[in-house]
Amino acid sequence: MKYRILHRTIYQYNAAVVDSFNELRLRPISSEYQVCHSFDLKIDPRATISHYHDFYLNWVNVFEVSSSHERLSIEADSVVEIMPGLDRPVKATSFEDYRAATLETMCYDFLQSSEYVSTGVEVWRYAMDVCVERRDPWECALRITKAIFDRFEYSTQATTVTTHMEDVLRFGKGVCQDFAHVMLGLCRCLEIPARYVSGYIHTRPGPEGLRGAQASHAWCEIFVPGQGWLGLDPTNNCRVDENYVKVASGRDYADITPVRGTYRGGGQREMEVVVNVEPL
Repeated sequence: MKYRILHRTIYQYNAAVVDSFNELRLRPISSEYQVCHSFDLKIDPRATISHYHDFYLNWVNVFEVSSSHERLSIEADSVVEIMPGLDRPVKATSFEDYRAATLETMCYDFLQSSEYVSTGVEVWRYAMDVCVERRDPWECALRITKAIFDRFEYSTQATTVTTHMEDVLRFGKGVCQDFAHVMLGLCRCLEIPARYVSGYIHTRPGPEGLRGAQASHAWCEIFVPGQGWLGLDPTNNCRVDENYVKVASGRDYADITPVRGTYRGGGQREMEVVVNVEPL
């Protein structure tokens, strides 16, 4: 599948701002199963754009607008092709296989608590309740995916981008970011390496479609020894397939925030985000 993705973010200030410095994680990755054929970034007011790769090898664009402005527009236009095989069959493994493999891979960060993810006692108890019989870690991850889908209500009004996963456990409500954080905590409590993924999904409209389409989406990747990082989406209780476009990954949302910046002045600010995922 090939997609064109338009992601537009507009900030409107009620007073002039200056010295706006921003970093963006909006460029889709290129990997074995995904190729980013083009990426065009437009900033208004005009700015010089540079880039670097962060600790988790995500592509980061940075720019600065020093002059006075009351509106900032950031538009990312991408063409991405997704190859078959993302939802390939998974061979059974054991927790002993995991313990040996994680010592030789970059999994340490994805087994610990992070800014929005906890591995505390209450989270561990919840994980044990979901996975009473712990044999195959991948099977445990599938059970966690289904449990979150079955037990939590999808609600766009219940949380914010800074809501911690422990609060989501108490609320029983949230959106894709919240469900991904909950899944990360439960998996990590069971010593299953899990990382947060940001990106997009494409789906047909209507009640049969995937939740979270035509917006930034979040899901999890689980490390499976000998098979790499495999995607699971607790918001839709499914495996990641050709409908998903991956942009960045990290410990949680704090590592891969799509647009982050600072500025001086401005007073109150309004933000508008528009995402369009179109098959080509």
